[in-house]
Amino acid sequence: MGIFSAIKDAIFGKKKAATPPPQAVPSAPAAAQPAPTVAPAPIEVLEPVDVEAIMEQAAKDYGQPSNWRTSIVDLMKLLDLDSSYSARKELAEELGFSGAYDGSADDNIWLHKQVMKKLAENGGKVPNELKD
Repeated sequence: MGIFSAIKDAIFGKKKAATPPPQAVPSAPAAAQPAPTVAPAPIEVLEPVDVEAIMEQAAKDYGQPSNWRTSIVDLMKLLDLDSSYSARKELAEELGFSGAYDGSADDNIWLHKQVMKKLAENGGKVPNELKD
């Protein structure tokens, strides 16, 4: 499991994989009988996960000041994840950082924006100013 998956799981919660409905298995078809049809599985519509609300609650529960809206380190700390340089470097590589990640402010700003963008792409409701 990658670091982004850990972030996503911490925010979205782990959901059980949907078990597909059993499929009808036709027996050897008789010459005059049509093949049985199986109705498609219903599409499950999930509500977007409100990332901002979850992070605000995590910040409140943390009990110390946090700047999760702009700091990848604070965001990871609130989710009880390793926020070390090596973890952030691994996350940057996972998210396609080009160049040498050195943990600078610019690198961390890029990383934070990519995490927010990816959360939105994966069903998170993220305020526009956090993913731009």
